[in-house]
Amino acid sequence: MTNMITLTCNVLPAGGASNVPQAHKKKKRVSFLPQSSNMAPSRRTKRVVASQPGFLNLKPSSGAAGLAGVRRKRVNKNKKKNWNKHSDINDVTEFLEDVRHQERTIGGLLSEKSDDHLFFLDVGQPKKAEQKAEPVDGKKRKGKAVRPLRIDLILQHDSLVPPPKDVLAYQQPNAKKLRRIAQKAEQLAAKGVVPRRQKQLLNRRPADRTVKKAVTEANNNPDREYYDIWGQESKDTADPWYLQQTGKKRVKRPEKLNEKPSVLPAVEVIAPGGSYNPDFFSHQALLQEAHEVEVKKQKEEDKIERQLAVNKEHLATEETILREQVEGLVEEENEEEAPNEEEEGVAVGAITVAEKKTERQRKKERAYKVKEQLRQANRYQNDKRQQLFQLRSIKTSIKQEEQETKDKQKQRKAKQEAQKAQPRRLGKLKFKAQDMEVQLSDELAGSLRQLKPEGSVLKDRFKSLQKRNLIEPRERAKFKRRLKQKYVEKRAFREIT
Repeated sequence: MTNMITLTCNVLPAGGASNVPQAHKKKKRVSFLPQSSNMAPSRRTKRVVASQPGFLNLKPSSGAAGLAGVRRKRVNKNKKKNWNKHSDINDVTEFLEDVRHQERTIGGLLSEKSDDHLFFLDVGQPKKAEQKAEPVDGKKRKGKAVRPLRIDLILQHDSLVPPPKDVLAYQQPNAKKLRRIAQKAEQLAAKGVVPRRQKQLLNRRPADRTVKKAVTEANNNPDREYYDIWGQESKDTADPWYLQQTGKKRVKRPEKLNEKPSVLPAVEVIAPGGSYNPDFFSHQALLQEAHEVEVKKQKEEDKIERQLAVNKEHLATEETILREQVEGLVEEENEEEAPNEEEEGVAVGAITVAEKKTERQRKKERAYKVKEQLRQANRYQNDKRQQLFQLRSIKTSIKQEEQETKDKQKQRKAKQEAQKAQPRRLGKLKFKAQDMEVQLSDELAGSLRQLKPEGSVLKDRFKSLQKRNLIEPRERAKFKRRLKQKYVEKRAFREIT
């Protein structure tokens, strides 16, 4: 049999034992097993005792429910999802919070600070500052010293942690390239080599500092010089290097832009015969010129008609039609026999083999080749000797060739000058000159009142721009319908008809 230990304890309410009457006191009997028994260990006994209703805890934080829940939950920590969920990191967070608090308040860890930062020498109360001199007006400032406002103190930066470094503010475009250029410049400077840009700065022309700035004169000064807006502008006297680097130097105008596209004047004056009351001879000369233009046009039209005309000899007749129909029917047998003969001759010719040359024939051919080469060399030498006696004729021929080349050059230049006055081909269309505005003898008017206007000023200006190569020749755009036009008779029209 097992020995039982029985204890009797008084269970009191939580308020204390002095205020509890005797009747409310209860006795509870608890049985314990000895340590040598086969029951649960001592911690189980403690848990059983703590679960009793009259048990008093010595620690205020621990209770029956707390001791009952001391049992840890078994968790598999091999899985990553359970690490943060069932891991106690309070000590780590408290340590990090303490480090951040020290950085905010004293600007770093307390253990890393020196004694001068942590302690100071107490020498007593400082002496009061001497009273400042009174203001000039004799008024003294009353009240306390001015203190900063509370709102300003709130907005002040009270943390000793420096702001984070802005990486983008320190970045520089092409930093590697610039660093490499600087290193190369240092190497050249160590060798004593002067860079090209530095040479240009040293060799540039010094600016003329003796020239004084022009003093602006008053507008009401009668003796001042007038500025000619149509005059030539004065050249820049500043340093060309300075003008180039500051971007104030003007771009050099190409010489090609100064050349006019045509030498023709903007407004061409008509011939004297085109006047409203012209001289007889000048009028006849203008009529003759207009007549030549019309004759030239007529010749071109006649030429085109002749080229497109059909020759009567080439027209088909009954005889030629019959000959074409019968052709190939009569001589068919002879044409079939001829190819057979040709094929036989080709076959025989292909079978023939060239005869082999003898040694005598080969020697004869070699001797003939050597003899022919010697003859050619002797002839070349004789021609050279003969040229010595032909020096005069050679000189005259050279002079003639030079004169011919000069004449050709003159003709080419004259042709180029003439082409400057002619319209060039600027587009797909050729320039067509405007019809001459001429009045016949019976159409001439004796006064400006009876004169009939001819032509159009707008068309004349448009043709002038084309003739002077300012715009390309153009023609009126043709309107082309995308869909065919459909005609429908209306009901009212149908009723009338």
